[in-house]
Amino acid sequence: MRAILQRVKRGRVYVAEKLSGDVQRGYVILLGVTHGDGPAEAAKLAEKIARLRVFEDEQGKMNLSALDVDADVLVISQFTLFADTRKGRRPSFSQAAPPEIAEPLIARFIDQLRTLGINRVETGIFGAKMLVHIENEGPVTVILDTDAW
Repeated sequence: MRAILQRVKRGRVYVAEKLSGDVQRGYVILLGVTHGDGPAEAAKLAEKIARLRVFEDEQGKMNLSALDVDADVLVISQFTLFADTRKGRRPSFSQAAPPEIAEPLIARFIDQLRTLGINRVETGIFGAKMLVHIENEGPVTVILDTDAW
């Protein structure tokens, strides 16, 4: 699994011009699934993100986690995170898992965030064309890839 995590002041997602998810201080997570990913990767990634210390403490140092600051999280499924652009000018998405594998793993990831104590988790709609508004704070952007662990 691969996640692009952005610390945000606010994040929103619209599907067919209707608001699907809206969060305040926290994260917008763009999340992709690849072949070979399973429930263990979803759980491990959720744990890492929930406890990742990228929120500032009283001294301005990134010492606090999403759990520490009661952060909101907006999760957006994004198969394009596994784009292969090595050949030609059109990306190949063959490394992205098919929807029947990706959708339940993204749901598992979301459930795990909630189980860990993230109180507000919002989402887009899997497979839908979405318009995402991200007010990146910092800016803080972190790439997490379970293949690298």
